[in-house]
Formats: sequence, C-alpha cells, structure tokens
Amino acid sequence: MQVSEVEVLIILAEELNMRKAAERLFVSQPALSQRLVTIEHQWGKKIFVRSTRGLALTPDGEKIIEFAKKMYSEEQELRGELTANQGEVYGTLKIAVASIMGQYWLPKVLKTFVERYPSVRVKLVTGWSSEMMRYMLEENYHIGIIRGNPDWRGERMKLFSDSLHLVDLKMTELSQLKNNERSFIQFKSDSTYYQEILEWWQERFSSPPLTTLVVDQIETCKQMALHGIGFAILPESTIKDVNEMNKIPLTSSAGVPLVRDTWMLSTESMLELAQVQAFWNIVEEVTKETES
Repeated sequence: MQVSEVEVLIILAEELNMRKAAERLFVSQPALSQRLVTIEHQWGKKIFVRSTRGLALTPDGEKIIEFAKKMYSEEQELRGELTANQGEVYGTLKIAVASIMGQYWLPKVLKTFVERYPSVRVKLVTGWSSEMMRYMLEENYHIGIIRGNPDWRGERMKLFSDSLHLVDLKMTELSQLKNNERSFIQFKSDSTYYQEILEWWQERFSSPPLTTLVVDQIETCKQMALHGIGFAILPESTIKDVNEMNKIPLTSSAGVPLVRDTWMLSTESMLELAQVQAFWNIVEEVTKETES
C-alpha cells in the first residue's frame, strides 16, 4: 500500500465525510471517491459504507484503518530518524576478505572503524581470494580484500606487498632444500597461491618435495612448523610475531624477491555510500601509517 493511500484512508476515517476529506487532501470530491473505489478494489474488501449522512467503517475497514495508522506512524518515526541521522554514517557495510587478511590484518582496521562509526552494521565473509573475488564480481559485497593480482576494472587500492618466506627450525639457507628429506607443510589456499609456489619450486629444483603435508588453515601450518614437523612457506605478515624459527626470504633464480600483493576493491557506485567511503578512508589512513 502506497503512503498516499495510507493518508487517504486515515483522513477519510477521521472525517467520515467525503467533502471534508477532499478539502483536507486538496482534491475534488469525485476524484477522492474514485480513489477510494480503487483502494477498496485493491484490498478486495469494502472499507466504508456510504450513506446520506456520510461514511461509516465496515468491520474489515476498521482493521485496514488500524493497519494504515500503524504504517503511517512507523513511516513518520523512520523519517524522524533519518533526519536526526543527517551527517552520521550508518547502514550496513559488507566486506569479503581473504582468510589470511581476515586473521592477521583486518582486526586492527575493523576495530578503528567500529569505534569511529558505531552506527554501521558490518557483515563479513572470509575465504579464499578466488571466492571473495566471485562475491565482488556478483556485486554481493561493498568491499573486497583480495590477495594476488585480481583482474578488476573498478576502484582498487594496493595495500601492501607481502614477501614469502621459508620457515623452519633447522634450515638456514634455501640451498639446503636440495635433497632435503624434511616434510613440506602446506595450507589450503586458492590456485594462484599454489601456482606461484609451484613455479618457484620448479625453477629451482628438479624434483618435488619428498613428503608433503596439507592442512586446512594457515595457523595450523605455522604451528606445525613451529613444532619442528617440517618446513613451510608463509607470507611475512603471518610470521611477524615468530622469533623461534629461521625465516628465509624466497627469491627467484635471478634474485628477485617472491611477493604476494594485497588489494582492496570496490566500485564507483559503492563508494557513493557513506559507510563504504568511510571504510575506504580508514584503510588509506592505516596503510599510510604502516608505510611511514
């Protein structure tokens, strides 16, 4: 039921007179009469009984008018809230974040955001970068935090480059990987991450690791390496707090460091939303502070 129909019904119920109601609504009496016929047809019920003395509500009409008044009251309350919130950032912010970033990078940023904008509701999903990219392409989320080099035509901001390190309790040089019998501990990730590691390994070694252990999460992978079960290849951002293991930066045969970039993605239309622009601005602040 449209708001204008709500007003028509409420005024008719208050006046119980077509002429007086028409004057309050600034329409002609025949136009108002026709409008009421249309409304009653939409409901499939008689709302008013017409007589020479005026209008009278039917039992069904009483229920419909009660509903109209409730709807009108809620509308006025919402309009009041929207007016009061002018200049305030509120609404829902939907973020799709690569799991690694959700665990090691996002908490600090999100803490700053929710403290500064407490009226914003945050909806968060984490997973492989390929999954988060799909959410963004389907326009299900406002912001995407993606690892790798996403093919994205919208708005994008490079957050940082994360160097990859071999971590192990025993090995201190990459050359020690050759003919090494220690287990290679991997964590499940998207295909682009696996491809980068695979290409690096094939460039340097003629045969794959003797033993490979695959775990479901990066933290499990890190803990297993910490306990000496084998070696792992992890992004620098996940091992900054680890001092017990040797951290060996990965380089190509030409000596180029192996890195994995992280990007923040959105669209021009999404950034028109105040809550999305606010989050984008905070990430810019945090990124500049990290660089300085």
